Amino acid sequence: MKLTPLRHVRGFDVARPISIGVMVGIMLPLVILPLLSIFVVGTRNGLSGFWAALVAPEAVFALKLSMVTSFWATVFNVAFGLFAAYVLSRYNFWGRNAAIVTISLPTAIPTAVAGFALLLLWGPQGTLGRFLFPQDRSQLMFTAYAIILANIFVTFPLAFGVIKPVFDTMSRSLEEASATIGATRWQTFWHVTLPSLRGAIVSGALLTFARAVGEYGSIVFISGYIRYKTEIVPFLIVEHLEQYNYAGAVALAVVLMVISFVMLYFINWLENWASRYEN
Repeated sequence: MKLTPLRHVRGFDVARPISIGVMVGIMLPLVILPLLSIFVVGTRNGLSGFWAALVAPEAVFALKLSMVTSFWATVFNVAFGLFAAYVLSRYNFWGRNAAIVTISLPTAIPTAVAGFALLLLWGPQGTLGRFLFPQDRSQLMFTAYAIILANIFVTFPLAFGVIKPVFDTMSRSLEEASATIGATRWQTFWHVTLPSLRGAIVSGALLTFARAVGEYGSIVFISGYIRYKTEIVPFLIVEHLEQYNYAGAVALAVVLMVISFVMLYFINWLENWASRYEN
């Protein structure tokens, strides 16, 4: 999005550098310096030590598990978010507002409470778990599937929250024109509606993945913290800190931070690109 100066400002706008300086000054101690300290500590012993911490067997496993579980949680939540956004934007029914609030509720619940709730439902003694997964059979909890389930819960509203506003502001004239020339509802959605949502879908997917890959609070209750089975990156970071292995903890933290930064930066670029395309 191209920004232009205010028309009523003549000559040098003194508020511009002051405003930018105040903004950066507030961000320095609260955001920028804490993040930079991670890089400083992580490379204090040289890049060789940094790389050695990343290629350790437990680190490689934790990174792979975090990526895979976050990916499948993202796939589910983008698919559901797209479907729910379509239903809630196109149909007016009793309980519609309650459904919107319920979808958004996981963002207001502490993640530890979310993990405990999932354990109460799906655990060996849970409301459903005791019937679906008896103790003499394989369990859902304390597996990679439980991690995916927790990631789905905590990131449930993210893709929906990005996609639904696009649905709400989308002109329905093209959809009506498509129906007029004989296209089915599925053909209209696939060829007319969905292409208009590509930017929102990508943004929702990246936001969901970036949030899921760093999740800790809800997973700690349902994963069992098992080495080479359910140990994700945040767990390994805590383990390194407990063992005073700061180099290993910081190396993994840098990876998560870089992944999140790249994805969030791409989302911002995508939004700017979309605004230029619309204008």
